[in-house]
Amino acid sequence: MHGRPFAVVDRHVAPGRKLLILAEDGDTPARLARHLAARGYGPSPIAAFEAMGGAAERRVEGIAETWNHPRGGDLVTLAVECVAGPTARILSRAPGLPDAAFEHDGQITKREVRAATLARLMPLPEQVLWDVGAGSGSVAIEWLRAEPTARAIAMERDAARVETIRRNAESLGVPDLRVVAGEAPAALDELPGPPDAVFVGGGVAPATLAACWRALAPGGRLVANAVTLDAERALLDFHAVAGGDLTRIAVERVEALGAHDAMKPQRAVLQLAAIKPLEEFFSASASVRAIPNC
Repeated sequence: MHGRPFAVVDRHVAPGRKLLILAEDGDTPARLARHLAARGYGPSPIAAFEAMGGAAERRVEGIAETWNHPRGGDLVTLAVECVAGPTARILSRAPGLPDAAFEHDGQITKREVRAATLARLMPLPEQVLWDVGAGSGSVAIEWLRAEPTARAIAMERDAARVETIRRNAESLGVPDLRVVAGEAPAALDELPGPPDAVFVGGGVAPATLAACWRALAPGGRLVANAVTLDAERALLDFHAVAGGDLTRIAVERVEALGAHDAMKPQRAVLQLAAIKPLEEFFSASASVRAIPNC
């Protein structure tokens, strides 16, 4: 935890997991205990090892929810065994977190579609994702949770949603997510690149798709989801030039229907997934110019 945002611990907390944590300072043990208790992991045992190997070496033990030890020295290593209490929020790092895990205003890639989207984006070590039109930031956040060494930039034009993305990243253990206020395609020029993967979830338009494809590193993945006819038309036009896979994703969920339960279809999503050829750059090619509005 030394020199890092405290929220990164949330990425690693899970039932039965054992953690060794290098503390920021002598306040870290108490802060960690409160943090774990607030997230439903109050029964977790904590051992604090101070000044190991020195004359002031000391070991202090306790339980997160009842931790009451006074502040010790600043050179501390913590050992934690994560024990989930009845109110713990248990979240896997596999893609497809519940929608309720995110704060959102309805602009969120739904759970089943999100899992399929991350499978196509393929989070890999050290690689960079652009999440364009990020909404709640769910795709960028799950990209970072799936691969701890990866990086991500979430771009969103709505100021309220920008703050929502930041809160979601903090609460889900990825405070290192970079959030940019801006609108594609113009604001894409300000982003560091090239990205290894790009997700277009909001504002699927021909010019945005073309700009993302140009920016994408050779061998990179572009995934875009469409629900409106205009967005679908943009994907079909792009696919006709750049290729890739088109998949219709349709999901039904159980909802109450009077005194009974029934399956209710969710809005279907057309998903484009394309891999940029290693030998093609498209930056000045006729192929990109053939994409409408490029």
